[in-house]
Amino acid sequence: MGAGAVGTHLAKLLSRENMGICLMDENPERLGDLSANYDMLTQVGSPTSLRDLRDIGVKDVDLFIAVTPHESINMTSCLLANQLGAKKTLARIDNYEYLLPENRRFFEDMGLNHLIYPEVLAAKEIVDSLHTNWMRYHLSLCQGALELCVVKVRAGAQIVGKKFSSGAFNHGKFRIVAMKRGQETIIPRGDDEIMADDLVYFVCTSDNLDFVRQQAGKDSHPTNNIIFVGGTRIAQKAVQELGNDKNIKIIEPDRDKCYALSEKVSNALIINANGSDMEVLKEEGILDADAFIAVTDNSEANIFACLAAQKFGVRRTIAEVENIDYIPMAEGLEIGAVINKKTITSSYIYQMMLNETVLNVLNLTSADAQIVEFEVKPDSKITKHKIKDVGLPYYVNIGGLVRDGEGILVNGDTQIIQDDKVVVFCKASEIRKIDKFFK
Repeated sequence: MGAGAVGTHLAKLLSRENMGICLMDENPERLGDLSANYDMLTQVGSPTSLRDLRDIGVKDVDLFIAVTPHESINMTSCLLANQLGAKKTLARIDNYEYLLPENRRFFEDMGLNHLIYPEVLAAKEIVDSLHTNWMRYHLSLCQGALELCVVKVRAGAQIVGKKFSSGAFNHGKFRIVAMKRGQETIIPRGDDEIMADDLVYFVCTSDNLDFVRQQAGKDSHPTNNIIFVGGTRIAQKAVQELGNDKNIKIIEPDRDKCYALSEKVSNALIINANGSDMEVLKEEGILDADAFIAVTDNSEANIFACLAAQKFGVRRTIAEVENIDYIPMAEGLEIGAVINKKTITSSYIYQMMLNETVLNVLNLTSADAQIVEFEVKPDSKITKHKIKDVGLPYYVNIGGLVRDGEGILVNGDTQIIQDDKVVVFCKASEIRKIDKFFK
């Protein structure tokens, strides 16, 4: 329900998975020619019309997803779908109170199985990116037992020019699960080597993060002075999560939004001004800023604002880029990190489409790839042989596993056993092929 940016993106992704997908919207112009170009049905109709819901066969669906821009419509639509027979429902919301653990059972009893707030997820990604500012991206895996670090490697770093077959990476302190070179995602083999300007994907335990940083030739620096451009909900949630020990400014041109923000955040200075104005940035201390985050509703403006911040010497820049076609360009322009609500939302929902062995799916904005966390069931195929002999697809790499709460890096001779939690890196198109190894 809802052929906006999120709904359309999700429908396109799921249509590649040999599923029966129907995308409904009240506006036929939003649906366009999607059914002709993708393996999905489209239907003009209202998400809160009982007749329209019955017409599309909602009583037989496994998952009903309501992602219109309107929270009340999404929730009402899910409640109706549940009563009409949908097995599971998911609603996009914009009220953080609904996500609190004590309220989860309340909504489940009503027939709302899952609630998702993309802006909150994006805000958390920003905060994490500020805490790990020498990386392009950082993800804690398996509740922190393993870490994924994505680092752009410069010329002169210790790992540049090293072939995997040389044994240079056999120290057991990290595992390189992939590289991105230009627009190509590479699952490394013996003859591959790391080159300057590659995006390198490391898996390690937390006690080896400093070793990864040193090998990649990176320096860590404090992030105390932070400027946000755009007083959006993402900025609001990120500022609230950052706490009171930072010097934070939010620049927003809309006066009414500034007043609303001032009532919701107490740990930031709200400035009513145009964040794309260079003189404004100078006056507000851009020369002393440690980090600059552009989260306006305009992807192009966010990219250019970050480029301007780099010219002023800001070491950490983060841009919200909702136009997926712009993401490679933003990364090529050396913007520190790119966030995208569509990919964050699709990761969450995609997980629900897989079997019960999947603990988590993380969609990587920077590559055509996903990180999948599996729990190994008794007698699953992955336990029958060592990793090198189990016959994994070509574009798949196992980064590590968690056994009895301890993060362990793997190699070809590792034997996976029942109850292990395994972290798999794969190209997005391969996720269905690896699912069968863990059933």
